[in-house]
Amino acid sequence: MNAVALSGVSWGPKGRPDVLADISFAVPQGQIMAICGANGAGKSTLLRLIYRHQAPRRGTVTLMGRDLWAMGAAEAARQLAAVLQEQPTDFALTVRQIVALGRLPHRRGWGAGLSAAGAEDAAIIGAALLRMDLTGMADRAFGTLSGGERQRVMVARALAQQPRVIVLDEPTNHLDIRHQLELLALLKGLGLTVIATLHDLTLAAEFAERVLILREGRILADGPPDVTLSETTLADAFHVKARIDRTGPAPRFSFHL
Repeated sequence: MNAVALSGVSWGPKGRPDVLADISFAVPQGQIMAICGANGAGKSTLLRLIYRHQAPRRGTVTLMGRDLWAMGAAEAARQLAAVLQEQPTDFALTVRQIVALGRLPHRRGWGAGLSAAGAEDAAIIGAALLRMDLTGMADRAFGTLSGGERQRVMVARALAQQPRVIVLDEPTNHLDIRHQLELLALLKGLGLTVIATLHDLTLAAEFAERVLILREGRILADGPPDVTLSETTLADAFHVKARIDRTGPAPRFSFHL
């Protein structure tokens, strides 16, 4: 079974042309896929279709073999977690309380959202804080954190959700180099299906088993990074001249007008 699959998907704002057109691909369980492309290519829009923020205009999106929009929001959230670029800064909540929000889809019954975390939830929340190196700031107000710290909190919240699929929109934004590498190594070691947009092509080449490149709302290339991240494809995707140096341990990308 594929973890996520899109078939003939198109989307655009009401009354306006499609932003994404005829998107079809499937992501097997456990695969790590990066989505790359120029600004405005449709990367974040594509993620919104996958994490059930917006329904396709045409086509279908399935999660673990089921139509995403035939599932309830809580059921989908038990299977898929999303980490977005936009981070709230005015939450009057602590880091621990933010991470605890990841447990809400697993609570059932009247008043479940208001109930205190039980022992099992507390252990899961503690493990997520530890994994993201946040234990020492668990009682700090979320709004007092730096951008990189807030990003790590939102990843911890997603981990507390215990999903089978995690979707991330530019997860390395705001992170310093050490935390970028630590986060990507963590994601690779989770054993989950991971779908992430990345603007850093070197990180995408090292992190992902598969790279999908969008251009103007359509799939330009889809496959292993050493195939899709070619000079010709990148020139087409970014409308520049692309050069790749593969002599080192990781490819180095340069672009010229």
